[in-house]
Amino acid sequence: MADSCIQSQLTEPGQEGPVTVSISRKVKPGCEADYEAWISGVIEAASEYPGHQGSNVLRPSGSTGNRYVLIYRFDSYENCQNWESSELRQQWLDKLEPLIEGEAEVQRGTGLEFWFDLPELPLNKHPSPHKMALVLIVVVYVLIMAINLLLGPWLGGVDLWLKTAIIVTLQVLLMTYLVMPRVTRLLKGWLFK
Repeated sequence: MADSCIQSQLTEPGQEGPVTVSISRKVKPGCEADYEAWISGVIEAASEYPGHQGSNVLRPSGSTGNRYVLIYRFDSYENCQNWESSELRQQWLDKLEPLIEGEAEVQRGTGLEFWFDLPELPLNKHPSPHKMALVLIVVVYVLIMAINLLLGPWLGGVDLWLKTAIIVTLQVLLMTYLVMPRVTRLLKGWLFK
């Protein structure tokens, strides 16, 4: 089955926090409308399961490698596992087989992996949680200090809620687009060892 590898790629039972699963598939030419109907149905079925936090679909484009990408989130490993091992999900997967070609590409995440993606690394290759936490603690600390030192004189009279919103927005933008891609490349040898 195209998605049989999902369960072994999830976090271990007992792990806290939400789980996000991304499944990329190549749809056979001429089967796109049937696949769109399948996606609507499987999303509706998954949404009935406890802990389901939402689903998204990325349609084929250059950024998806001309593949459909289905992303779904559950609030815990256990709830995700309940959906993935359900008979209902298996029935939906059985309907899928005639519509797709090749194997599905599956990624899972529990949150921090977003900051450590490198396009040249294989799917599901992420640093250990303690390394991710350590790097993020250092980066967040350094950025907060730098932003406060640089903007402190101009934000001195601003209400706390607005000052915090400005600093958090700037920090997230810097981390996403400037700092973390460079830090991840710089520390790649240690992070992914």
